[in-house]
Amino acid sequence: MEEREGEVRWDGLCSRDVAARDAALDTIGQAVLRRAESIASGAAADGLPVPAARDGLGEALARLLMLSKRCPFPDVREKSEAILSGVQELGIRIPRPLGHGPSRFIPEKETIQVGKEDATMHTLFAESFATLGRLDNVTLVMVFHPQYLESFLKTQHYLLQMDGPLPLHYRHYIGIMAAARHQCSYLVNLHVNDFLHVGGDPKWLNGLENAPQKLQNLGELNKMLAHRPWLITKEHIEQLLKTEENSWSLAELIHAVVLLTHYHSLASFTFGCGISPEIDCEGGHTFRPPSVSNYCICDITNGYHGVDEIHASPAVSIPVSSTESVCEVEALMEKMKQLQECRDEEEASQEEMATRFEREKRESMFVCSSEDEESAATRDVSRHFEDTSYGYKDFSRHGMHVPTFRVQDYSWEDHGYSLVNRLYPDVGQLLDEKFHIAYNLTYNTMAMHKDVDTSMLRRAIWNYIHCMFGIRYDDYDYGEINQLLDRSFKVYIKTVVCTPEKTTKRMYDSFWRQFEHSEKVHVNLLLVEARMQAELLYALRAITRYMT
Repeated sequence: MEEREGEVRWDGLCSRDVAARDAALDTIGQAVLRRAESIASGAAADGLPVPAARDGLGEALARLLMLSKRCPFPDVREKSEAILSGVQELGIRIPRPLGHGPSRFIPEKETIQVGKEDATMHTLFAESFATLGRLDNVTLVMVFHPQYLESFLKTQHYLLQMDGPLPLHYRHYIGIMAAARHQCSYLVNLHVNDFLHVGGDPKWLNGLENAPQKLQNLGELNKMLAHRPWLITKEHIEQLLKTEENSWSLAELIHAVVLLTHYHSLASFTFGCGISPEIDCEGGHTFRPPSVSNYCICDITNGYHGVDEIHASPAVSIPVSSTESVCEVEALMEKMKQLQECRDEEEASQEEMATRFEREKRESMFVCSSEDEESAATRDVSRHFEDTSYGYKDFSRHGMHVPTFRVQDYSWEDHGYSLVNRLYPDVGQLLDEKFHIAYNLTYNTMAMHKDVDTSMLRRAIWNYIHCMFGIRYDDYDYGEINQLLDRSFKVYIKTVVCTPEKTTKRMYDSFWRQFEHSEKVHVNLLLVEARMQAELLYALRAITRYMT
């Protein structure tokens, strides 16, 4: 390593072979301890009481802390702890985690604990660790639904690491561009590390203007997909495909579009589930010692209130009696029953169905949170995209009329799937499987009730999201949405899908108050996939029109 953390070889830790992992950790341990000894002896010579972890040692210790808490392999967890203890014995302060578990919205005791997972989940954890080099917080929340997580990891692995039209560093940079549109520093930080790991040019990270012109040209499509996908036309596609030496091939563009939509929707999941920073990333650990009330004396003196206090303070929530919450569940189930009876008795005319869609689309424009306010992008994130003022605008605001997108004219099943599969083989199949798992996933439960058919509720959530994007299903009665989704739930859905960076714990807590956290995560999976499919439909339709 030559004393620099960046040169430590962490790759061997992803091996399924215990001997290979042991050898890798021995090498890492020797390099880290050698550096720690050098710093400790230098500090002693200078008369410093507590030497600081510098020259890359801090990053290595943060990585070891993450491994000691989040690695699915017990041998790696134990050895990482032993290395940290060895460093601490030299008098060097080691980091400790900030926050409480993988989500700020879900109590840690209600998530799956690493080391206590069953065999199925352990296999998923090992797979995730082997492909990502970490067991990230997204995985630890998604694992509430193992069938979906398996499909998600397989798709993401294919997009980022398997053979495809785009080089590896382009893939991670596009992930950074997409996540940055929603100021999602969690995803940006992860992909900055991955971008550098696969040999990306650090200069590109100084701002989009430092990236190749070809990637800069993708900026316009990125912002429209993220905020106003209904504005994408075949002219935008033509501009990317016919820019002489900086042009994209069709296959490259399909790969880029799938990556952009994947990370826009993953940003929605990240904010919607309150995903905490990774332990080894900024905001995930601290070198300050714990103390009474989580304050260090020097911080009190300087009037500093650290990140731990922010994480530790529970969000103010409105007290709700359990009886009131139970009544909510009962009322929802009764509405589902009544709607099913109405369906069996009579069917609305096509004209009435169209009217109900337009009414729901119009009403969705006025769904907004009282907490809704402009959030400024931090410099660290905003440099990865242009036009920071460009954000979500309601579909038909200010009298601007955009024709309704009829699924009967262009659908994922009949058109989008085959186009993606033709230009980027196997990806259409992977996406189709993921869409279907999310849409059909059910455990036939609602809060404390079992043996419940939730298909009507799942379809209402999916179609409401598509309705917000102007997408209409001719065979669906949009009157059902207002019956099944109350205002607080609509506020949550619209915020997570359209402006995820504005999602708050209060919003998460205020809908479906009697439901399990796993059910709220399930809702987020529906939001993620419905949003991704909506973006894809607009982009793929524009590509199809260009091709014809």
